[in-house]
Amino acid sequence: MIASRGFKKKSLDHSGALGGLVVGFILTIANYSFFTALLMFFVTSSKLTKWKEDVKKHIDSEFKQGGQRNWVQVFCNGGVPTELALLYMIENGPGEIPIDFSKQYTASWMCLSLLGALACSAGDTWASEIGSVWSKSEPRLITTWEKVPVGTNGGVTLVGLISSLIGGMLVGVAYFITQLVFVSDLDISAPQWPLVVFGAMAGLLGSIIDSYLGATMQYTGFDKRIGMVVNYETKDSKHISGKPILDNNAVNLFSSVVIALLLPGVAWGFWPRG
Repeated sequence: MIASRGFKKKSLDHSGALGGLVVGFILTIANYSFFTALLMFFVTSSKLTKWKEDVKKHIDSEFKQGGQRNWVQVFCNGGVPTELALLYMIENGPGEIPIDFSKQYTASWMCLSLLGALACSAGDTWASEIGSVWSKSEPRLITTWEKVPVGTNGGVTLVGLISSLIGGMLVGVAYFITQLVFVSDLDISAPQWPLVVFGAMAGLLGSIIDSYLGATMQYTGFDKRIGMVVNYETKDSKHISGKPILDNNAVNLFSSVVIALLLPGVAWGFWPRG
């Protein structure tokens, strides 16, 4: 459903639709909460990518109509959740399990890692798609706090940071509501509402980590000829920040891996016990 709709709406190309089909299928058979969290990320991100396209095409040198994603982008956003869903099924089998570190320790870690990866991707997308067009103030480079042009890798705004928190929170809300609907023994399990809180945390922290990596490991320059920020060096570009080590897809992948590793540990320390 996700892959077909994404292809028809031009949110995915052929390879992206095939990759989305694989990711969506694995997450769905593993756990319905995984699927709804993925669905929330995909639907909201696709809508936001198409929002204000007339503005974005004047500030993004790599602008694509509809924000069409290929298999590489699908992998960088969905690869970590897919691997975690497979590990979850190997360890526990398919089905719904509430987050409860005292009773389902390993499963809870896997579920929160997956939630963190998806919320991180959502937070980054929300920050870049909303912050770039809705912020009234110039972005500031996260490493030096100097003002930089819109579209600079590592540039942050208050609007973007708040948007990243909301994007992650909505992924957590989708996961939480699905738990309420499909898990039968919630009355004897630990509270599940922290899913919303840690989803928001993952969205915000993921966006910050993404911005830091972008500011240090992605080249950003301003091309005087076209009057736009570019992610590669040209004869007319003036360096703004970063080194040409990673591209945007690699930064997204690294960010989701870091959050997937960190979030369960933080949640374990603060999650209310049943």
